[in-house]
Amino acid sequence: MKNIGFIIVFTLIIGIYSLLNYYIIRNGLPLFGNSNTYRKIFVWTIVFLAAAFIVGRFTERISVNLFSTTLIWIGSFWLAIMVYLVLQLALIDLVRGIDRLFHFLPDILTHDPVLTRKVLSAVVISITLLVVAIGHLNTWFPVVKKVDLTINKKAGHLKSLHIVAFSDVHLGTIIEKRHLKGIVKQVNELNPDIILIPGDIIDEDIAPVIHSNVGEYLTQLKAKYGVYGVTGNHEYIGGVDKARSYLTDHNIQVLSDTALLIDNSFYIVGREDLTIRQFTNNRRKPLNQIMEEVDTRFPVVLLDHQPLGLQQAEQAGIDLQLSGHTHHGQLWPFQWITQAVFEVSSGLLKKGDTHVLVSSGIGGWGPPVRTNSRPEILDITLSFVGER
Repeated sequence: MKNIGFIIVFTLIIGIYSLLNYYIIRNGLPLFGNSNTYRKIFVWTIVFLAAAFIVGRFTERISVNLFSTTLIWIGSFWLAIMVYLVLQLALIDLVRGIDRLFHFLPDILTHDPVLTRKVLSAVVISITLLVVAIGHLNTWFPVVKKVDLTINKKAGHLKSLHIVAFSDVHLGTIIEKRHLKGIVKQVNELNPDIILIPGDIIDEDIAPVIHSNVGEYLTQLKAKYGVYGVTGNHEYIGGVDKARSYLTDHNIQVLSDTALLIDNSFYIVGREDLTIRQFTNNRRKPLNQIMEEVDTRFPVVLLDHQPLGLQQAEQAGIDLQLSGHTHHGQLWPFQWITQAVFEVSSGLLKKGDTHVLVSSGIGGWGPPVRTNSRPEILDITLSFVGER
């Protein structure tokens, strides 16, 4: 049953993806007039670009090599290029359709359709490449977001706790060793008491992570109380057992529906990702069941990859929930979708006494491009007041 559901979803995605690329081909062919040679070159170029990411991902599962890596990089950039080509072409077609009804466009745009098409094509391609280039540059410069919160509890001997958190690294072919090196350096410079990573540390297949020895830099993350993470949906997509084992071997303690009392001062609670039910025959523990072993007189920080069912954290007495997953859309205008799906797509939301903090992520899936948010590291200071 699960396999049938996956096949249906995969087929639907491939179908939509194919239609979008066909739309680009249909709009581009008139540029080449009656030249069959150039028209064929154009069509096969788009077919190659569209297939590159899919073929690269499949071949990577067989062997990580220059061929698979090159295809993934080409295909990843094409995903972003395709989005902005389609958006602009759709806007142009909409304006043309309205003009057929109301004839509002000036003659300079309509008297020579061939010239107008060529000029518009040059503008569309230029805007697309500029947006994608700036969006790619953006991925290399994470911003540090400071968050100061007051928790109405006593935390042992601690007056405050300095947490550094980052989510959705997506380590793999695109976010690799060189990229992680900069992230680790930036995190360590903040001198955290504890480092928390709420899911999607690994992109999909673990093979490229092992191949480039990315773990060398994971082990360099340093914090007084250690480094803790939870699974995200991508750990399950790529094989959760291998991902968990690799992370554990490289300095990250992965919490699986468990709670830890640290320094007799505060709890860290980690939940399995919701995707567990799609990839295994298991379900994650209900939060209230995990919390049975927690003394909520202490401050409690929850790591839960997907910011769904936030009322559960409020009801369970969680003081701070850290989540990711949304990427805040990653590419404009997809943040409108994540804002519609999630109660909070990025930033801080308070529900009762529970603070929910959702990171837009430091890496990303697919295109190495961000056009509507900065990659971010959360620099969180919890101040504890009150009596236990």
